[in-house]
Amino acid sequence: MVIESIPKAVGFIYGLLAFAALAWLWYSGRFTRRRALPFLIVSAFLGFLVFAPVFPYQLQMVVLGNAAALGSPLPAAIGGLLAFIILALIFGRVICGQVCPAGAVQELMYLLPVKKHGRAESRVSVAVRAGVLVVFLVAGLGLSVNLLGLIGLSAFFHLAVASVSFFIFLGIILLSAVVYRPFCRYVCPYGALLAPAAAKALYRIRRTDACIGCRKCERACPTGEANPAAGLGECYLCGRCTEACPVEGALLYGRNKKSK
Repeated sequence: MVIESIPKAVGFIYGLLAFAALAWLWYSGRFTRRRALPFLIVSAFLGFLVFAPVFPYQLQMVVLGNAAALGSPLPAAIGGLLAFIILALIFGRVICGQVCPAGAVQELMYLLPVKKHGRAESRVSVAVRAGVLVVFLVAGLGLSVNLLGLIGLSAFFHLAVASVSFFIFLGIILLSAVVYRPFCRYVCPYGALLAPAAAKALYRIRRTDACIGCRKCERACPTGEANPAAGLGECYLCGRCTEACPVEGALLYGRNKKSK
């Protein structure tokens, strides 16, 4: 379905605009999961239409030095990837939450009304993903192997159903109906770079003195990041914690808010 004649820059421009809009929704206190849904749908659609902004695959092409697949010079692609890491340091992982097509498809799948499993603590996924990042770099820099291509990230969005790798990634997507974002949490090399920045983000969801300690936010969080002791940058700003919170003002997105 990917239309190669459409410049990849379309996806990047959308990524910037969607990031700005979502960051504003959070900052202004207007973010809701219902308002995030259109972003998820458009992001997923762009993944299939122009295969952008699929940030982990863009990182893969940078590692392989494949400017042709990026549709832009390598310095520009590197600059774009670094820019969103800096934005994560300021606003958190907005890009992972609703902008990246790979994340958007998984988030939409998780909305299916089926029993959920695998709510492991953040440390488990972070450790696994760190190991995958090492393999990713060795495979790409040392062996020129397209690891994300082997597991079908590109084949999936290109609807290359004749490829075995398509069905590998399709399996990951189907798994995301019951396990929250398995690709993002356990595989994504770009997520491994964004998480440390997001862990120190200037703006993020914080508990205030209004918190009554009911822990509903922690039970609603699919990554365990709502636990104040986590702090590993695994918050995808999905909005489940703020939606579950029974006390207005107990959870706020911002800075300089006194934590409880």
